[in-house]
Amino acid sequence: MKIVKHIANLGYGSRKQVALMFREGRVTDAAGEVLYADDPVDHDDIRVDGEPLDPAPGLALMLHKPIGYTCSTKDAGRLIYDLLPPRFRLRSPVLSSVGRLDRETSGLLLMTDDGALLHRIISPKSNLPKVYEAALAHDLRGDEVEVFASGELMLESETTPLAPAILEVVEPRRARLILTEGRYHQVRRMFAAVGNHVEVLHRSRIGGLALESLPAGQWRALDSADLATLFTNAG
Repeated sequence: MKIVKHIANLGYGSRKQVALMFREGRVTDAAGEVLYADDPVDHDDIRVDGEPLDPAPGLALMLHKPIGYTCSTKDAGRLIYDLLPPRFRLRSPVLSSVGRLDRETSGLLLMTDDGALLHRIISPKSNLPKVYEAALAHDLRGDEVEVFASGELMLESETTPLAPAILEVVEPRRARLILTEGRYHQVRRMFAAVGNHVEVLHRSRIGGLALESLPAGQWRALDSADLATLFTNAG
């Protein structure tokens, strides 16, 4: 791929705008030598205004989504893309969230522009466990562990029961729930089905990959070791 198109696809501007950047001498190699549009050069050796390029296509990242942000490119209000460099929402292929967290849920959100990786993560064949921490409005009544593990719980307006899920009771009103499905508002609807209400919800882990110390609102790119960790607990 020619480097004008490559840089444009990373969101730095249209091809016309990127071509102008070359004419202005803003695109150089790592040694500071001005590059020309037809120069053969590797991604990692390109600089724009003296700065390395954003990650190459095939980007995967983890974001610690705060409460109040929507997993969308167009909705009103605060969006997850507001937490990323502005160019990221202009990339081609598009940088998409891997599934969603609702506006009032915080925690681990994966994003990628790699369609094959996205489908591998969400595929039922991968069977990736997702770990949620829930604070509840009422004390647990005592039978939730068995109900959620039964594989027989039916959510309102659905026609197939949920797959078995693991519930760990932390405190009378705090629980950890491990799912391998990703139905709409599933955690909140599961607790509603047993007469409770989720007041605070946080996703801490997907597969073998955990947020750990990543602060709320921050992100980091994932490398091959991270992706291997992600699929450590895959089915």
